[in-house]
Amino acid sequence: MSEHRYIRFLIVLAALLIASAAFGQAVVKVNDNVNFKFGVLLQTQGDATQDAASHLYAQNVFIRRARILVGGQIAPNLTFFAETDSPNLFKSTAAGVKNNASTIILQDAYVNYKFKDQFSVDAGLLLVSPSRNGLQSAASLMPVDYGAHTFANSAALQNSAGRDTGIQARGYLANKKFEYRAGIFQGMRDAVNRELRSTVRVQYNFFEPETSFFYTGTYLGKKKILAIGGGFDHQHKYDAHSADIFFDWPVSSGAITAQLDHIRYNGSTFLKNLPDQQDTLFETGYLIGKTRVMPVVQVAERNFAASSGIDEKRYGAGVNYFLNGHNANFKALFIRSDLKGGKTANQFTVQLQFFYF
Repeated sequence: MSEHRYIRFLIVLAALLIASAAFGQAVVKVNDNVNFKFGVLLQTQGDATQDAASHLYAQNVFIRRARILVGGQIAPNLTFFAETDSPNLFKSTAAGVKNNASTIILQDAYVNYKFKDQFSVDAGLLLVSPSRNGLQSAASLMPVDYGAHTFANSAALQNSAGRDTGIQARGYLANKKFEYRAGIFQGMRDAVNRELRSTVRVQYNFFEPETSFFYTGTYLGKKKILAIGGGFDHQHKYDAHSADIFFDWPVSSGAITAQLDHIRYNGSTFLKNLPDQQDTLFETGYLIGKTRVMPVVQVAERNFAASSGIDEKRYGAGVNYFLNGHNANFKALFIRSDLKGGKTANQFTVQLQFFYF
């Protein structure tokens, strides 16, 4: 599909979904066992990013994400989800070349067979991460985007935007409050006989459970969540360990959301472009009553075990305005980066999101 046809399709699909929103989710029902639905995610973004050396700003107005989503059920207990993306459309590169070519990628594509709540199987192209932030939906993030280093292992493992092909078991125990995920994935294929990648993640929710494949970045006061989790990621000599805590609580007519993620990545001699490092992400926000305004803070830190990289601390503050929750919102975020050696850089980002699924 050409770039212009793709954009026209997104606009038409968005118009159809807006028209159907008043009547609930647009679902095509074939019979009692077969149904499917379509959706769209559009994020238009503007940013000014400063270079730490020259202090000049790169300025862009572009399409951050343009996704078409489809999901549904194709047999009893058998569901599927797939989406495409055309990321960073019309954004200019460091060389001054604008990305006019609409590169459409397959973002997610998997099926799930649910034997029971305690055990189901996901198979296909899946979002894979030992941490909570790395498993959150891009449509429900609290700040503008993920943590700066959440997917530090993606390129080294030859992933596609944090996705990998494989199969995983997933289930919910103890009244759905204890979740486990354990999978085998393709990983880095530097040799045809390379062993596969293995991942494990567990999470415990003290109050309300979370049973969706993608975690939510903020529930905007609609749930009471206190969750602790941890994960492990391994292939050959590469290891990653993570621990995280997530809190989301209604307060009056508003809500408080907070998240802390810590990951240690070590590519060792296997993934040489992923040196031993510890990455920490903290973010919090407060939804102010019925104003639909949420001030947010995001702090990210990266520390290398040796002189194999430049340590960095990123301090961010901004504000969100939720016109209609995660379906339509405006976000702004200012970030200051302090690099080891005394260099600093600033970044200011604004984003308008439309989402329906």
